[in-house]
Amino acid sequence: MPKGKAISKGEYLEIEKEFKSLLQKVKPKCNDEDIVHIKKAFDLIVDAHKYQRRKSGEPYVFHPIEVARICYEEIGLGATSIVSALLHDVVEDTDTTLEEIDEMFGPKIKRIVDGLTKLDGTYNVENKQAENFKKVLSSLVYDVRVVLIKMADRLHNLRTIDAMPKQKQIRIAAETSYIYTPLAHRLGLYNIKTEFNDICMKINEPDGYKEIASKLQKTESDRNTYIKEFIDPMTEKLNELDVDFRVLGRPKAISSIWNKIQVKQVPFEEIYDLFAVRIIVDVDVEKEKSICWQIYSIITDVYKPIPERLKDWITTPKSNGYESLHTTVIGPKGRYVEVQIRSERMDDIAERGFAAHWKYKGVKNNNNVYDKWLDNVRALLDTQHSDALEFLNDFKSNLFQKEVFVFTPTGDMRILPEGATALDFAFDIHSDVGYHATAIKVNNKLVPMGHVLNNGDQIQVTTNKNQKPSEHWLKLTVTGKARSKIRSAMKEEKRQKGEFGKEALFRKLKNAKFNFEDNIDFLVKSNGYNSRPDYYFALATGDIKMPDLKTYVVENNKLVDKKQPIAAQGNIETQGKQAPADLPVKESKKKPKVGSSNILIDGESLDQYEYSFALCCNPVQGDDIFGYLTSGKGLKIHRINCKNATHLLANYSYRVLKAEWAGQSQTNFITEISIIGVDSGPGVIQSITNELSNNLSINIRSFSIEGKEGYFEGKISVFVKNKDQLNLVLSSIGKLDGVESVTRIIKE
Repeated sequence: MPKGKAISKGEYLEIEKEFKSLLQKVKPKCNDEDIVHIKKAFDLIVDAHKYQRRKSGEPYVFHPIEVARICYEEIGLGATSIVSALLHDVVEDTDTTLEEIDEMFGPKIKRIVDGLTKLDGTYNVENKQAENFKKVLSSLVYDVRVVLIKMADRLHNLRTIDAMPKQKQIRIAAETSYIYTPLAHRLGLYNIKTEFNDICMKINEPDGYKEIASKLQKTESDRNTYIKEFIDPMTEKLNELDVDFRVLGRPKAISSIWNKIQVKQVPFEEIYDLFAVRIIVDVDVEKEKSICWQIYSIITDVYKPIPERLKDWITTPKSNGYESLHTTVIGPKGRYVEVQIRSERMDDIAERGFAAHWKYKGVKNNNNVYDKWLDNVRALLDTQHSDALEFLNDFKSNLFQKEVFVFTPTGDMRILPEGATALDFAFDIHSDVGYHATAIKVNNKLVPMGHVLNNGDQIQVTTNKNQKPSEHWLKLTVTGKARSKIRSAMKEEKRQKGEFGKEALFRKLKNAKFNFEDNIDFLVKSNGYNSRPDYYFALATGDIKMPDLKTYVVENNKLVDKKQPIAAQGNIETQGKQAPADLPVKESKKKPKVGSSNILIDGESLDQYEYSFALCCNPVQGDDIFGYLTSGKGLKIHRINCKNATHLLANYSYRVLKAEWAGQSQTNFITEISIIGVDSGPGVIQSITNELSNNLSINIRSFSIEGKEGYFEGKISVFVKNKDQLNLVLSSIGKLDGVESVTRIIKE
């Protein structure tokens, strides 16, 4: 982080003012010892961070104070979390040690601060980014507050991200979308999840964000008037319930509206459910369900409901603890209105998630809401993963946002992610049931193990102790628990087979008077393997031959080198071997694309690299882009809002290079367009091609169109010079008679 002059007197007064404001807010819920610790933490960070400044130039110490405020006000955490939030960067960024934290604040706060501290440079790992994710996520097992404070830290960083360079903004947004947003959802932090999504959209889709924000602002007055008009006919009946209630009208998140526009391919003006009406009642827990259904009855007496849009998360709460009754009705002027009905307790849990859940522990069996999920996290951590990325991918499958409710033969309900299979269910019941599953019935009908489950399915699993998982099973499962257990079983089987190779190698080295431990690691490395088990397995299965010790140079009874290269080894199967280093291919003999590139990579011309434009997103001049260094295929240029960008930027940032356009290009870029409209016959094709070819002078690469019961869907591939020309194409075609929507295609 930027370092500069020490905190000035004026800045210190501002810092002290912010801290006193925080202290006043937290005092009512803190004891004297808590206040002493909070003040002590403040004094420590003011001194430790005194020469550090943020990218904006302000003293760094403002950041931990604001993170502590978010923890208290927006997440609902207590004194221990406030102290830990104040100290969250002090070990990572200053000379303060964990031992000093332990001495000053005790082992509990030391452990939380340790969980929040990134790995330092002494850790020799290829992907430190994934390892840091794993370290934070591992803390879920012993103290969830680590992750909640990390959420507050990420939220403040995003709120102040404008001071960051664009490339770093893109990377932080990718990390957020990849792991923090789904984790916020899983922990029930709805408001934080929504803000994460909105800020990430603001970074990756700035034009779309500004357009929707502007339209929401312009329609705010009309929206408020409509909400009053909607609620007025029900007010008298609601008052008859003789309960305290309040009504809120909230606009949908900008990112949520954007997603609807993309999925439904309709303009903003045709998204009718731009807001939701929330009715919140203040009643005792035992009356919550009946009162909420009475309110539902009042609403549906006044307005016609849409039955398929009824969601009862009161009877069956979501797996993240969310409880609410949702319905959509046809309100005044024929507009669809989503109504959410809940109690004050439900609203508190919906807004603050996991933190609020503990406040109501013991109420309506809420103490079990997260227990099963945390058990799954523990199981994942207990499973051996080949690397942090493998763990991360398994963990992410536990962060699902859509779920299915299925049942055991005895009627016990299990919650699984949407898309889960019958085999996932078997592993969800118990690892041994999954390992030995031989046949599975869904609703008394025998189905393949990869059968995708639906809400309400009842599943019965038949097991056989001789059954074992196979690699094919990985393709039949989606949950992290199932996949990690399958891989673990396969590794154990591989280890057992490898023991035969190990024993044979041990005997050979012993007979030749070589010490096994002194030479084994050299043999593993010289044969190109990452680990001893991989090498033992290759020997046991015959993938490679037992080493001929006569071909090695020996010094002090140790194998140190090969006497000569063995040509035949070039054809050896390389599964499990160390991959070659991925380096930029500079000064390549392979010529780049015709025409000099107008892209700069880290400030240098792209022409010195082997490169190509990613087919998944087809960038054109003017798109925000980045370079990704592939394994053996040179540099790929991606759009930052490419479907693959989040995964690449979040997991492989060490392979990502800054890319930017420089000047105008003479190159034509290929892009694909989707068109939907009213099928009025052959004239549609003629008007579209005439607009493109004759009016806009656009070269059409391919054109396919299909009519379906009164409407058509078309896909056109065209050559454009830049994004401005592409936008002109989209605008011009969108104005043609019969065309309902025209969008640029982003491949999955």
